[in-house]
Amino acid sequence: MSDSPTRPESLLPYALWTEEALRVVVQDALAHAAKHGLPGEHHFYITFRTDHPGVAMPGHLRARYPQEMTVVLQHKFWDLSVDRAAGIFSVGLSFGGVPAMLTVPFAALTAFADPSVRFGLRFQAMPAQETAPEPEPAVAAASGPSQVVSLDSFRRRPARD
Repeated sequence: MSDSPTRPESLLPYALWTEEALRVVVQDALAHAAKHGLPGEHHFYITFRTDHPGVAMPGHLRARYPQEMTVVLQHKFWDLSVDRAAGIFSVGLSFGGVPAMLTVPFAALTAFADPSVRFGLRFQAMPAQETAPEPEPAVAAASGPSQVVSLDSFRRRPARD
């Protein structure tokens, strides 16, 4: 006999909604930094899928980081901007003394951290079909079921006696 009752399978995509809401935290942090700069010792580590649709970066960086890349926003970055409607951010950074502009969809994020306050989030990079505008009903039915992102690794497990 099991100690915990079995949870019924949800017909609502709570895990996906939660992950989307947490991406808004990153949008807010970047928008704040774009408008006011980074206060105190705050700095951001942002990890994203470089192969995700919509990521724009120089070819030499894409060749060096074909799947995933982490950038640090701390002392030297410029032109940080957040476009909430488009679901992207852009920033200028220097790589080995060579300046580069990056444009990254929030859906491509796999991690965000502010080590100065020991804050961090992990994400599943969202497939392109989940980041596209809502299709017409006939197209949605033909495209198959959507994928749900699991957040089980973030949930605290109850202590067992």
